[in-house]
Amino acid sequence: MSEDESEPSEDKSEPSEDSAVVEVLRTVTPGYSSHGDVEMDVIGWSIFLGLVILLMPFLPLLIVVWLISKGLEKL
Repeated sequence: MSEDESEPSEDKSEPSEDSAVVEVLRTVTPGYSSHGDVEMDVIGWSIFLGLVILLMPFLPLLIVVWLISKGLEKL
């Protein structure tokens, strides 16, 4: 008998429990490296500043409500 017939063949797709196996992926797409996304940063900051400008007229109302609540807490 040859060696191939005497020992059961191990499936190479399933790693054994006691060895560290690195899985290699075969792909046609290029690898991805992290990079800054300036365009999305600009959009995010624009939305934030737009909301701040829109909500600015409510600031005096919020201050009055806050002062009234602080005054009622002291009573």
